[in-house]
Amino acid sequence: MSQDENVFVSTGTLPSREAVRALVETAHERFRGIGEGKLADYIPALAEADAAWFGICVADTNGDAFAVGDAEQTFSIQSVSKPFVFALVCDRLGAQQVASRLGVDATGLAFNSVMAVELRPGHTSNPLVNSGAIATTSLVPGANVPERWENVREGLSRFAGRRLELDRRVYESEAAHNARNSGIAHLLHGYGRVYCDPDEATDVYTRQCSLLVSARDLAIMGATLAGGGVNPLTRQRIVSAETCRRVLAVMATAGLYERSGDWLYDVGLPGKSGVSGGIVTVAPGKGALATFSPPLDDAGNSVRGRLATRFLSERAGLNLFASAPTPDKSR
Repeated sequence: MSQDENVFVSTGTLPSREAVRALVETAHERFRGIGEGKLADYIPALAEADAAWFGICVADTNGDAFAVGDAEQTFSIQSVSKPFVFALVCDRLGAQQVASRLGVDATGLAFNSVMAVELRPGHTSNPLVNSGAIATTSLVPGANVPERWENVREGLSRFAGRRLELDRRVYESEAAHNARNSGIAHLLHGYGRVYCDPDEATDVYTRQCSLLVSARDLAIMGATLAGGGVNPLTRQRIVSAETCRRVLAVMATAGLYERSGDWLYDVGLPGKSGVSGGIVTVAPGKGALATFSPPLDDAGNSVRGRLATRFLSERAGLNLFASAPTPDKSR
């Protein structure tokens, strides 16, 4: 029972340190030779990644982390930033107000779909696709781009437990090929669904996606959501436990775009992917696992990352929907 809220909560622990380490090493060995998928090439800087990179990190809510492979290799966070910026905005404005402004239902369409905006009543979507993420970023406080950007960077850095830096090369590459996101922002503006200048919102969102992280960083960020909003390394409260609950719900239903149903069916955990090859997956109350491998499937999700996450969810007993029959005590 939570002493602060006087309610029952779902919780638990990861397997032993030795078991987690062995599982992480097994997953890396099992899937590192997978050659399927292709690099994201619509952003030129991302197409230069090494297709062989593959890292895994598991972090628990006490700050223990188990990493293997290229878990320290930095890459641009891309769409994995979305749930964490949503958390910051949700914590500031309140869950209900943010839901009414952004929407929370899965679109069932691609991450950069324009039709998702046009078809939905009220022209909302959810904060984990591009349209909703741009709208989310427009709600970050700030009178201009520098102020809003610094608030985003500072907030995501607190999730990671260290100061995150901008990959200027990726930012400039994305900004030069950003016509679709810019068009989405102006479409939202026409419907009253972006809450600052649409060009400013697009620019800050592009910077947000260009922050450098590692799989280890993502695991710590995910473990912060798993631990009710407290960073397991710094022990600082980043967002409220109520905010974490809301964010994880949206991640479960929309974190893998049009493959979110398949993901929940196979993995049974809230997750979020990005086109640079990162995936963060959260086991509420226990911790988080993060993978990094640049080759993507046709929905923009890391091929090795999906396989490794499914393996670890099954073997470590993380699936939220897994249960065992209750023993018949009458016998």
